[in-house]
Amino acid sequence: MSNDTHILPETRSWKDIPQQVRPRAMSGEGRRRMAMGSMRAAIGAAVIAGVCWGAWEVAAVLRDSPDSMPEAAKSDRVRSLVLVTDGVLDKTWLAKTLSIAPDATLMGLDLNQLRQKVLSDPQVSSAAIVRNFPDALTVRISERSPVARLMAQAEGSAPSMLLVSRDGVAFSGTGFDPAMVETLPWVDGIKVTRVGKGLAPIEGMRAVSDLLASAKLEAENLYRTWRVISLARLSTDGEIEVHTRDGMKITFGTKEDYLRQIARLDLLVDASGDPTRPLREVNLALGAQVPVAYGKASPILGPQPASALNASSARPQISSPVISSPHIDIHREL
Repeated sequence: MSNDTHILPETRSWKDIPQQVRPRAMSGEGRRRMAMGSMRAAIGAAVIAGVCWGAWEVAAVLRDSPDSMPEAAKSDRVRSLVLVTDGVLDKTWLAKTLSIAPDATLMGLDLNQLRQKVLSDPQVSSAAIVRNFPDALTVRISERSPVARLMAQAEGSAPSMLLVSRDGVAFSGTGFDPAMVETLPWVDGIKVTRVGKGLAPIEGMRAVSDLLASAKLEAENLYRTWRVISLARLSTDGEIEVHTRDGMKITFGTKEDYLRQIARLDLLVDASGDPTRPLREVNLALGAQVPVAYGKASPILGPQPASALNASSARPQISSPVISSPHIDIHREL
């Protein structure tokens, strides 16, 4: 080590630390400014919270207490109806359902009463109505979607078609595409009961809805042939019967996965290629062993076109049974 090297002694007290590197203590003025800044931030937060609370209270008064509003605010007429929906209902339906008088004011409306009018249509599952100043009324609804249909008839009235949703609610159906409605199967083997001014939900429709959704997703070619869905044995045997347009009866079991049953049905239909021995009954409710019954079909008798007579390879035309829509009586609640 050279003679120019110096070793500083170990510092053992505050006084031994050089003055230049000591931390400076905050002055009284600095502490006062910091305290004032914290106080101003707290006061600002309290003011913002108070303004928000006041706005909420005013909105509640505007919504629930029309009598406490100024006359200028209560004189605004309803000039616009806004409908927000996830379905097919439109403003024409809304205007007819609400039946608001032309001179009705926005603050003079009873929102609870209007909401009950909207919910009186069983096609609507939920509804909310709010005022939008100065002159608009906004109605938000969720609609039921049909999965099947039925032909119901009350005593002393003509039969009418109703649509049935997944939760078993039957409704007349407004705004749906007629072509789509024609693809829906009919429901049979059920009891429809009138409760008050409406109908009681149909039991078992969730199981039927799951079956129809699985068939439409995995084998739409089969689904399109389904004409009638019978729930007559659902509660007793856990079985759903499907009758197709060409007269085949298919039995599904609710205890086994629908996709497996539909896959087996698809294989059977593909393997049945003889038009003179059509499938008539298929029981898929018994597991992997599927009982099958075949029918007999005869050619339609009658004159045929010359082109058909001269065709040596012409296949006979098979007559298919006609399945009409089942009529279901509406019973009164006892």
